[in-house]
Amino acid sequence: MKTLTDEEMLNEIKNRLGITGSYQNATLNAYIEDTKSYLLSAGVPESVVNSSASVGVIARGVSDLWYGSSGFSEYFYQRALQLKYEGGE
Repeated sequence: MKTLTDEEMLNEIKNRLGITGSYQNATLNAYIEDTKSYLLSAGVPESVVNSSASVGVIARGVSDLWYGSSGFSEYFYQRALQLKYEGGE
């Protein structure tokens, strides 16, 4: 697991969601922080939340928020639970 900087995380999320440019960076960063906060509150270790192991679930959480769903998807919850119990490895 590689620890990612905030900028690296943002770039990974944008790549996975097919978002280019910097116009929406503030909104995306807010969604990333909301998603990370959820993962931390759910018991996922901070080292895992800020690592490459969490990019997929964070991208999914951002996507769920970005497209205006009323909450996180079932896949997001399942993956968060896996990261909590498996430590992301």
